[in-house]
Amino acid sequence: MKTTGGGEEAKRRAGERAAELAEDGEVVGLGTGSTAAHAIRALGRRVEDGLEIRGIPTSYGSADLAREAGIELATLDDALPDLAIDGADQVAGFDLIKGGGAAHTREKLVDGAADRLVIVADPSKEGKTLDRPVPLEVLPSARRPVAEAIEGLGGEPALRAAERKDGPVVTDNGNLVLDCDFGRIDEPADLAGDLASIPGALEHGLFVGLADAVFVGTEEGVEERRR
Repeated sequence: MKTTGGGEEAKRRAGERAAELAEDGEVVGLGTGSTAAHAIRALGRRVEDGLEIRGIPTSYGSADLAREAGIELATLDDALPDLAIDGADQVAGFDLIKGGGAAHTREKLVDGAADRLVIVADPSKEGKTLDRPVPLEVLPSARRPVAEAIEGLGGEPALRAAERKDGPVVTDNGNLVLDCDFGRIDEPADLAGDLASIPGALEHGLFVGLADAVFVGTEEGVEERRR
């Protein structure tokens, strides 16, 4: 359920602006997605110019990109991030829906451990209220009971199908993803708590209260919102 839309120039501006925040000696969480990828490449260019950082990737994809960019990698066992830069599939204020790339479990671990989290996005990801389907990573053996629990909460779960392969999407953790449509989400914190309590559900894509800043790239510049 990768989200589409948004100009590449706007994404680049947001990602590169966020990359400017990294300071020498810091550990940086490296998000997943097309906008976060611009930040990783920009960090790599700063490393070439002498910046010393370590990066904690949130997916195989961001790890590969970081290696190509020359960024030294670390894990959460090595250190906690000073800064995390990540994208979002939808942004309403400082609340987010993530997981279009099925990396939200690892993203939440890294983003939640960071001293500060900067979200990078383009205008197509903004909304007044969250209303897109919420990705939910589930254990394969728990697919049916989790789906029934989602229906009990008023949602419509759909197993995410893979592209260019038969069958469902399989996450980096070896699990499945249910995209859960609740329509307009007026109380994201309440829904987040309900989803977190479902046995067999590993992690949901609602990121509530984690973002410290949101950088939205435009064709002219970057709009910055900070708490």
